[in-house]
Amino acid sequence: MKYDFDKITDRKNTFAIKYDLAQRRNKPVDAVSLWVADMDFPTAPCIQKALEERAVHGIFGYSVPDSRYFNALKNWFIQRHNFEIQKEWVVNTPGVVFAIATAIKTFTNEGDGVLIQKPVYYPFFNTINVLKRRVVNNPLMYKNGKYEIDFEDFENKIVFEKVKLFILCSPHNPGGRVWTYDELSKLSEICIRHNVLVVSDEIHSDIVFEGHTHTIWAKLSKETEQNSIICTSPSKTFNLAGLQFSNILIPNENLRAAFKLEIDKTGYDEPSLMGIVAATAAYQEGGEWFDEAKAYIYENIKFTQNYIAQNCPKIRVILPEGTYLLWLDFSAFTELTDHDINDKILNKAKVWLDEGKMFGSEGKKFQRINCATPRPILEEALKRICREFN
Repeated sequence: MKYDFDKITDRKNTFAIKYDLAQRRNKPVDAVSLWVADMDFPTAPCIQKALEERAVHGIFGYSVPDSRYFNALKNWFIQRHNFEIQKEWVVNTPGVVFAIATAIKTFTNEGDGVLIQKPVYYPFFNTINVLKRRVVNNPLMYKNGKYEIDFEDFENKIVFEKVKLFILCSPHNPGGRVWTYDELSKLSEICIRHNVLVVSDEIHSDIVFEGHTHTIWAKLSKETEQNSIICTSPSKTFNLAGLQFSNILIPNENLRAAFKLEIDKTGYDEPSLMGIVAATAAYQEGGEWFDEAKAYIYENIKFTQNYIAQNCPKIRVILPEGTYLLWLDFSAFTELTDHDINDKILNKAKVWLDEGKMFGSEGKKFQRINCATPRPILEEALKRICREFN
C-alpha cells in the first residue's frame, strides 16, 4: 500500500469526542475507544495539503462553494455511483443529522408519524422525539445473521400510523446491510403509493465491499427521484466529520425550496470554508487514498471475524456488506444481561464500544465496534474483549 494505515496517531487532547469525553461520560480513561463513527487515520494527503495552503492564506471569511466543488462532486458520483447530479439539486448543510432534522421540521407537524427501521442510528429517533413527532418503527428482521425488511409491516405502519415521512438508512448502520435494488424498489413503491416522503441517509454509500452495490435512492425511478431528500457527505469517506460539510441532494424544486426556507429560519447561511476546501480536494484527488483505506478496513473486518472465531467463538460477527462498523452478537451468553455484557466490555476489558440497545430494543445483546482504526489498536481491543468472553 502507498499509505500507512497501521501508523498510530495520538488523538488525545485534540478535542476528539472519541477520546477526550471519556472522563465526562464516566468511561475509563484508559479504555480502547472504538465507539463513535469516525476513523483513526489521518485524512488523505491531498486534503491535508489543500487545508494547509488555505491556512497559510490566512483569511477565513464568509465563503461559498463554486464550480470547482460542484464539478468534483459531480464527477465523483458519476465515477463511483454511475449517477449524474444536477447543480441546482445540491444544498449544503453542516451535517446529515442537521439535514434530517430540517426535513422533519419542513415536511411534518408535531404529532405526525415518522417511520424508521430499528435497530438504527440512534440520532434518527432522538431527533424525531425532540421535535415532538411520533416514532413509528418498522423493525428489521434478524434472520441467520442478516437483517431483512418486513415489507408487510412497513406498509401497515404507514397506513395505520398515518406516516408522513420515512428515514431510510442506506447502507444500514449498524446492521451493515447494503440494500438491493429490489428491496429499495419495494420500499419506494409503497412510499409513492401512500404519499410518504423519503429522506435517505446515504452517508456511508462509498464504503461498500466487493459483491455489493449501493443504489442511490433517486436512481430507482423518476417518481422516486422527485420524492426524495438524499443525504450525502465526504465525512465518512474521508474522515472529515469535524469540518461540518454535507451535500444534500433534493431534485424536486418545490421540496428544495421549502427545505431551504426552513434552513433560513435557523440563521444558518454560508457553509464552513475549510469544509468546502476539504470536500473539493477529496472529490477531485482523494480516490486513491480512499480505495486503499477501504481495502484496509475490509481486512480489519476479516481480521476481527477470524480473531473472534478463534478466541471467543460464542460472539457472533455480523459481517457488513458496507460501512466500517461491525455489529457483534452476544446473545449466546444467555446467562448475561445487557448490563453484564457492557460492564465486562467497558469496565473489565476496558474497551469503549456502542451498546446495542442505543440503537433500539432490537439491539439488545449487541455491541457496535468501529473497524476504521490501525490494526494494532483493533487487535488490542479484541484481545481484551476475548479475555472476558472466552
